[in-house]
Amino acid sequence: MNGIDERAPVFVISVAAELSGMHPQTLRQYDRLGLVSPRRTSGRGRRYSARDIARLRQVQHLSQEEGINLAGIKRIFELQDQVAAQQEELRALNEALQRMSGSGSRIFAADSSGQVSALRRGERPERRPGGALVLWRGRACADRHVGRWADDHPAGWSRSGALSAGGVPR
Repeated sequence: MNGIDERAPVFVISVAAELSGMHPQTLRQYDRLGLVSPRRTSGRGRRYSARDIARLRQVQHLSQEEGINLAGIKRIFELQDQVAAQQEELRALNEALQRMSGSGSRIFAADSSGQVSALRRGERPERRPGGALVLWRGRACADRHVGRWADDHPAGWSRSGALSAGGVPR
């Protein structure tokens, strides 16, 4: 499978079944269950990629050698996909951080869903309904206030400078 884009849908179901060591009907069942989702041609025929073949082999290994049922395998795949998406998001954030490091700007905003976006100095984050605003102060700034913390900060603010959900101190 060298030289082929691993995501290119090139294998018909009979070839995919042979490459994965399964019966074509098994591949159809796995498609119905959502374990493997091959692309479709305009005539509704299934086309499998090298990545799909690898996934079919993984299903076979997990079910036959590890004794995991198909629902468990589907959950494993969902979790693997979530981890991959989070790793990609982390990579993108790290790249953005690297780009911003050179400019000396390190200001970020996070919404209630956890979406983080970089801001330029002086730019305000977009406020969304039901969202919370979290402030962060650098270590030097927070250390100046330690001695008079209770006098200077209203209820709901923590020593880190973050307002907890519902205004309750952390």
